[in-house]
Amino acid sequence: MPRGQLSRHETYEMSKPAIYHVLKRGVDLAFVLLSAPFVLFLSAIIAIAVKTTSPGPVLYWSERIGIDGHSFQMPKFRTMQVGTPPLATHLLADPSAVLTPIGGFLRQSSLDEIPQLWSIFIGDMTLVGPRPALFNQADLIALRRKEGVERLVPGITGLAQVMGRDDLPISTKVGYDREYLEARSIWFDLKILMITVLRVIRREGIKH
Repeated sequence: MPRGQLSRHETYEMSKPAIYHVLKRGVDLAFVLLSAPFVLFLSAIIAIAVKTTSPGPVLYWSERIGIDGHSFQMPKFRTMQVGTPPLATHLLADPSAVLTPIGGFLRQSSLDEIPQLWSIFIGDMTLVGPRPALFNQADLIALRRKEGVERLVPGITGLAQVMGRDDLPISTKVGYDREYLEARSIWFDLKILMITVLRVIRREGIKH
């Protein structure tokens, strides 16, 4: 690339007005703060349920890959037995065998994702963006880097999530991530959030 020439991915990022990034961060913080009373109450109930149904910590901190390939620790309510290998669910020999008594319910209802609101508050994540890859998902990380998707802040939900989630192969997921990269806007984020709510209620696209 000639010196001083922007890459295609940098051009995509700079093509978004500064107001977009300000509004997106504002929506994230407003959601976290306004939902805090209900979320804290619900989290207390879930924490007690997790602690009393299986030995181990309430939260599981997972090493994930964030913006520009930087790693961060993402919290979830623990749904797997202590000692389960840190692998993507589809790579486990028998995911159901390592679920805690309430793990399946928490994952099917997406309630295990609630602690990630903390990651949004501190800026590691956003409401809508590509789901953060595990540190050892080399194929997913490499493909996202190739497509420029790693320049996005990872989200609790995203276009790939509402288009199939666990049912999609990696190449298709990254294709949707790339589509989001090019089409993202506040209105698109709101649309994805509304579809996410419907998907969660219907428990669509969740295998484990």
